[in-house]
Amino acid sequence: MNIVGERVKQARLHHKPSLTQDQLSGRLAKIGVAIDRAGISKIEIGARCVLDYEVKALAKALVVSSEWLLGGKG
Repeated sequence: MNIVGERVKQARLHHKPSLTQDQLSGRLAKIGVAIDRAGISKIEIGARCVLDYEVKALAKALVVSSEWLLGGKG
């Protein structure tokens, strides 16, 4: 089960205002992590694994904790 992908989608859509996959990709690029829109889509549907440094970057870009992205309550 891919917990991170579902959490990325939740955080992206619950962001105020919600972020598109392309906007999230742009935020990641600003912090030095290259995941394009198609990569974000694959992460969200569970077709692509997420590396540890990508979890940290996704958490920063989405303004959530890495722990929460990994299924915790943080």
